[in-house]
Amino acid sequence: MKDPRHTDLAKVLVHHSCQVQPGEKVLVEAFDIPSDFVVELVKTIAAAGGRPLVSTYQQQVLRAMYQAGSEESLGLIGQVEKLRMENVQCYIGVRGSHNIAEMSDVPKDNMDLYERLWWNPVHSNVRVPKTKWVVLRWPHSAMAQAANMSTEAFEDFYFRVCAGVDYKAMAKASEPLVDLLAHADAVHIKGPGPTDLKFSIKGIGAKPCNGDRNIPDGETFSCPTLDSCEGVIQFNCETLYRGTVFNNIRLKLTGGKIVEASADSPPNTQKLNDLLDSAEGPRRIGEGSPAYNPHAYNPLIKKPMRDILFDEKIAGSFHVTPGNAYEDCGSGNKSQIHWDMVCIQRPDYGGGEIWIDGKLIRKDGLFVPDSLQGLNPDRLGV
Repeated sequence: MKDPRHTDLAKVLVHHSCQVQPGEKVLVEAFDIPSDFVVELVKTIAAAGGRPLVSTYQQQVLRAMYQAGSEESLGLIGQVEKLRMENVQCYIGVRGSHNIAEMSDVPKDNMDLYERLWWNPVHSNVRVPKTKWVVLRWPHSAMAQAANMSTEAFEDFYFRVCAGVDYKAMAKASEPLVDLLAHADAVHIKGPGPTDLKFSIKGIGAKPCNGDRNIPDGETFSCPTLDSCEGVIQFNCETLYRGTVFNNIRLKLTGGKIVEASADSPPNTQKLNDLLDSAEGPRRIGEGSPAYNPHAYNPLIKKPMRDILFDEKIAGSFHVTPGNAYEDCGSGNKSQIHWDMVCIQRPDYGGGEIWIDGKLIRKDGLFVPDSLQGLNPDRLGV
């Protein structure tokens, strides 16, 4: 029996996120997800007049591919997939995972090869700037476990958050924030704990994300100017990167550059610094700030679950991103790394403030100005 929630989610992806038009080619990449949903996506794309192309993947097979990868093999895959991406107008990526640590034992040099020869040429250089794209996770039991929920309860939560949000209303409510940030200069983030970070976003602009790139969605992002970040930030959410879970990451920035970085253990601190030193750009910030990633948009998401597409939308949080900056709203910083790190400023996480050009715009996770209060959980709703 067909799950009607699959139909609802497919409609959001095809009609709202990608806005598929007749004749457009749509690439679907499905990673360890049920064939029933892939079939529903294909049918929904075709009904909109699109031309679906589908590739399916298994994470265990990809792990073996990365471990056996070479310049020649990964470079060839990157060339082939880049050509395909250049010939589609839309992209839908749905990723499931039965084990969030599946890639944890892939050697760093191999992951660097994958990102440099496969991921960056295909996704960073083509998919992100040149297609209508959306990415999302699939609610396997491993994801429910990370959220400390039963599989059934998590599936209900997932489909409410992903397919039950009024993204048009969200977009309308975000307009004052976009306007404020587009004309802003000085950003000051205070708390929780030792966090005290200042930077400029002058001339960068701001971009709202309301279901058109990530599902779930709900952020308005900008980017610090290249050399402006000064201060300290400590993140209070666990972050999963390349199969390793990091906690309590603390960054000190001077002249726009991360000059000190630590995590919850000596091995993780070493791994963190190895990643920040692995390529050009990761020691500068490419996206984020509480000022323009307030994440009070999705009030159903309350606590971190080691999945960045959910965690960066947590009500009352912000994220800061070492690494690559987006072309359409960035500083020009380039890197094969783009690592979103999340900090929650609600009172139950220690509170905090966001100031824009000397004016308090958010306190303890809630927007203060009347024009922005429509983004608070009690007003935005779902």
